[in-house]
Parts: sequence; structure tokens; C-alpha cells
Amino acid sequence: MRADPRPAHDHCVTGYSAIVVAGGAGRRMAASGPKPAVPVSGVPMLVRVLTAVAAARPRVVVGPDTLIGLLPADVIVTLEAPPGGGPAAGAAAGLAAIGPAGPDVVVLLAADLPFLAEDDVTELVTAARAAGVDGAVAVDADGRDQWLCGAWSAGALRARLDQVGEPAGLSLRALLGGLRVRRVALAGRGAGRPAPTFDCDTVDDLRRAEEWSDDQSG
Repeated sequence: MRADPRPAHDHCVTGYSAIVVAGGAGRRMAASGPKPAVPVSGVPMLVRVLTAVAAARPRVVVGPDTLIGLLPADVIVTLEAPPGGGPAAGAAAGLAAIGPAGPDVVVLLAADLPFLAEDDVTELVTAARAAGVDGAVAVDADGRDQWLCGAWSAGALRARLDQVGEPAGLSLRALLGGLRVRRVALAGRGAGRPAPTFDCDTVDDLRRAEEWSDDQSG
């Protein structure tokens, strides 16, 4: 596997780690493999998300070994216990892979956010480092919390996982909603452009993503 050639840009923040939860099977997209491997304009969604956290060290993908061929050599791959245990279990597995000596902030993302950009991650990490909060979560245009698009104090997240016990089957709302949360409305790319929180769950979502991506490159 190739090392990631993309350098961190001067405008991005550093000193954070990233966990990308990538266990989706893609059944609602009629995908022949894992959903994170489905491309948008030729680039797998997982690769797009990893590009948004290019400055993170380490970067951890929680998902099946079949994704390894998509990944740069520096990305750690692990799996939640039990497999299929859900995103809270994925967060726990990712933190375990990072280890207790990791950075103070960890970004927690879904693997199907094709329009998330480095600037969006910078905004979340900056908000998570503000006084009086344990983390920051993106909200969509309707004001709904997008729990798999946020940044968190690694210490507070570890403490919360210890508090709740077994994470398998636990919702992220139940896990993260117990923390002091700053909500962030990510600006996106302007009117008529896809939101950074737009995720691809269905064939229609993927079609819209392709159309938007073609418009942006046109």
C-alpha cells in the first residue's frame, strides 16, 4: 500500500487523531461490497473522508479487512467487538487502537460523508478545544445532531465509555449526549452546494452525490 502523499495544509489544525467508523454493508445502495468503498465520482467515500483528516495522527478505520486495499499505509485498521456492535462500539475500538498517549482531541466520523472537507474538520476540532465543553458535533440544516461528524476530548470520551460500560448496541446519542457538547453548523460550500454532513445511505443519495460532485468539478 502507498503512503499518503497529501501534506497537511497550513490552514488546518494539527495534534488530533481520527476514528472513521466504516462498517456499513451498503445493502440499501445495492453495493457489491462495503459501503465505504462505493465511489463518488471515482473516489471511494472512505478515501474522501480520510482526505478530510489528512492532518490527523493516527488515523484509525474501524471496519472489515476488505477495506485495507483502499488505505494509505499509515492508517490503522481495527474492528469493533463484537463485529456489528454499532458505532459506539466502533468508537471504543478506535480509541483502544489510538492508545492512552494519543492527542487530546479525537475526530469521530462516518465513512460515508463524501463532501466533508479539511476546513470542516478544523472548525470541529477548534470548537472541541473551547473552554467548558467536552466536544463538538455538527448539526444539519434542520438542526439535527450528526453524531458521526464531531470532535471530542479524548479524555472525556474515554471517561464516558468507562461510565456506560459495554458499548455494543449503545447509540451514539446515548454515549455522546452525556457530554458537554458544542453544536456547530458547518458552512459547506455555499448555496445550492452539498452540506458537509450529507451522507450516502441509498441509491438516491449516491445519485445526488454524483450530480453535486460533477457540478463542483465542472
